[in-house]
Amino acid sequence: MLALPWLAEPLQRALRQGAHALLLHGPEGVGQFELGLTLAKAWLCEGASERRPHGAACGACASCHLVESRSHPDLLVLIPEVLRESLGWGTAGEGEEGGSEKGSKAKPSKEIKVEAVRAAVAFAQTTSARGRGKVLVLHPAERMNPIAANTLLKTLEEPPGDARFALCSGAPDALLPTIRSRCQALPLRLPPHDEAVAWLSARGVGDAAALLAACGGRPLQALGWHEEGVDVRLWPKIPGLLARGDAVPFMGWPLPRMIETLQKVCHDALSVSAGAAPRYFPAGSVRAAEIDALGAWWKDLQRIGEFAEHPWSAGLMVESLVDSARKALSEPLVSGRRGGVHSVHLPA
Repeated sequence: MLALPWLAEPLQRALRQGAHALLLHGPEGVGQFELGLTLAKAWLCEGASERRPHGAACGACASCHLVESRSHPDLLVLIPEVLRESLGWGTAGEGEEGGSEKGSKAKPSKEIKVEAVRAAVAFAQTTSARGRGKVLVLHPAERMNPIAANTLLKTLEEPPGDARFALCSGAPDALLPTIRSRCQALPLRLPPHDEAVAWLSARGVGDAAALLAACGGRPLQALGWHEEGVDVRLWPKIPGLLARGDAVPFMGWPLPRMIETLQKVCHDALSVSAGAAPRYFPAGSVRAAEIDALGAWWKDLQRIGEFAEHPWSAGLMVESLVDSARKALSEPLVSGRRGGVHSVHLPA
């Protein structure tokens, strides 16, 4: 598990709450999943109380070692098959969460399947193997479809025995209201800028401040981009490249990251056009443009983003995306439309 210093205070809040079901929610890339695992480790810890300050895990007992080795019999982690490897939890299709059968050629699922949730409910109802209760961690909880969520609902309402649940989410509004109402919410915020930069720098991230800004202050996303080999020197040049319609630097980019980057350019162009400061790009790198054109572009990006992992022809798709960006960014701002004259709802 990653040691994330900005989660120390939320961990203490979670342990003090003592709820059987917690909804850990906040911006993606701040550590919801890591906090869920850390909580599970504390709930299952068998160490003496004097070795567990404020109820945190001791890190030395047999239970803590089992959690670290992903083999604790009383811990079940539900994550979509497509996220297993990136989260360090085995390979896609592996494990108890209803993954693909061995040898299956089916594409790893992006959802937490109803079969996996049914297995988790059965797991929660069995007797604890080590006597500290059962723990279920779901991440991202919004990946449960309505049928899967309803399958979990009764168990959340009337938890069996000492079962505890940590639901991790970057989009809690996408959860069923009935799921949210049965959990105690624990909001997470972006970590302090200097703390996040120091943490990234300690992990060998060059120009950590620039990469953190590119990721909207989300340090885990910044670390992921660094590990993928993202060249942060290209970042401030991206709005200008798009405005000129230059697609060459983006060839080979994964389409989900390309679409996310375009959304950030659009967000900052809307901000600048409304008289506000950019969020993701350095001041001066994004120019004002016609607000209606930017709004239409934002809607197109949202629509395309729903199909980002479709097996498109990547090269043609990048060229099409860049051409759409060029058209939206080249529309000059209409005189008198800045600021309060033309209201703009900026995406979060």
